[in-house]
Amino acid sequence: MADEKADEATQQDTTPAEPVDDLVSTHHAITVDGTELSYTATTGRVVLRDEVYTDGKFDGHKAKAEVFLTSYVLDAAPDSNRPVTFAFNGGPGSASVWLHLGVLGPRRVLSGDAGDLAPPPYGLADNPETLLKHSDLVFIDPVSTGYSRAIEGGKPGDFHGFQGDIESIAEVIRLWTTRNSRWMSPKYLAGESYGTLRAAALADHLQSRHGLYPNGLLLISSVLDMGTIRFTEGNDLPYSLYLPTYAAIAHHHGKHGDRPLRDVLDEAEKFAAGDYAWALARGARLTAEERADVVRKVAELSGLTEDYVDRVNLRIEHVRFFTELLRDERRTVGRMDGRFTGWEPDAAVERFTDDPSISGIRGAYSAAINHYLREELDYRSDLPYETLTGRVQPWSYKEFEGAAVSVVDRLGAAMQANPHLRVHVGCGYTDGATPYFAAEHVLARLPVPEELRENIDVRYYPAGHMMYVHEPSRIQQSEDLATFITRS
Repeated sequence: MADEKADEATQQDTTPAEPVDDLVSTHHAITVDGTELSYTATTGRVVLRDEVYTDGKFDGHKAKAEVFLTSYVLDAAPDSNRPVTFAFNGGPGSASVWLHLGVLGPRRVLSGDAGDLAPPPYGLADNPETLLKHSDLVFIDPVSTGYSRAIEGGKPGDFHGFQGDIESIAEVIRLWTTRNSRWMSPKYLAGESYGTLRAAALADHLQSRHGLYPNGLLLISSVLDMGTIRFTEGNDLPYSLYLPTYAAIAHHHGKHGDRPLRDVLDEAEKFAAGDYAWALARGARLTAEERADVVRKVAELSGLTEDYVDRVNLRIEHVRFFTELLRDERRTVGRMDGRFTGWEPDAAVERFTDDPSISGIRGAYSAAINHYLREELDYRSDLPYETLTGRVQPWSYKEFEGAAVSVVDRLGAAMQANPHLRVHVGCGYTDGATPYFAAEHVLARLPVPEELRENIDVRYYPAGHMMYVHEPSRIQQSEDLATFITRS
């Protein structure tokens, strides 16, 4: 008996402790437009639970993940009319640090910009353009990013895919809304990059699953249809949709002389949607003269040589472009932002091995968030804060087996079910990850009635994917987001 009791005690000792929320609140103030705003920051991990049934019997609410979030709520008297914005980045595999400390939050990182990067250890400053003036904010890190993790004994892979990701983020939003008595507040979803695809699907899921109807979506560096940006066999669409972005990047690096950027883009867009798309579809049916004309025009717009365009059969894959554009200077340009430049040890390499627009700012954002959470928001963890992680790969798109990964229909359904849903789309001209012309292509094909197209607001910036690292763009974008929220 003694041995059996000892075994039972040993088993009990090895049972994982039941996870609990570990939220921490601190109080702060910031001066915006001459007015002091007092606010409460709450940060930490929230435990997500499933309703579990076995053989038709309810087994209780079982913990499945601990999701890290940071919220900012004004300390003024509660106002049901005050909006709340739920924000996240993309990847998949990115924490929300970029939107959090780049443009939306009350504090921002001082990273510098292309050609003038700040040196380590970087810095933090108040963000007087913060969206907090107009909306409370909740930043969410998907499972395996930031400090978010599956529970001990849980399967992270359950969250590393389209549907599992949508359901977990939706549950965080539902819980926060319920626990903070905000069901009667206007609600917005802000996503960047893959986060825009997530936001569009979330709008549909929140409405159909929980009856939680958002007022608006903030889609920053939008991709709603992966077929518009993936250079796969037989898919010529990305080649034409990327051409205006190539032209914008070439313009930034002096390949178009003193021509105004808008003139270059107008020409590139007209050609990409017309003769270029036609030529790609014609293939070997092009005459030698027709092909030579297309080669010449693509080279002129992209800043590449006619010989190169001819050798790649008129089809310029994006990473090859970033590697080729400044090859004569032994430089590469960034994918996330073509204004950035870098080097490769092998100047003849076909595809760059590093994106200088990511490596140029990642250190600043990582240093800032690790310092900020511990020293200013009093949240302490020895876990690594995963700003960008490959641990979520391979990302599952099993719901789209045999079909393109697209949420265009789901966004259309959400807008039709909720005709008050407004959509803001922010595009960077030198964004080589989610090109602006591809976003325009998708929006033009959004399946909504004509009268609902008035709900779509598109804004452009002379910078890249994280356009807010460019100070003039950050100021303008902050104003545009504030206008969208206040007019919704």
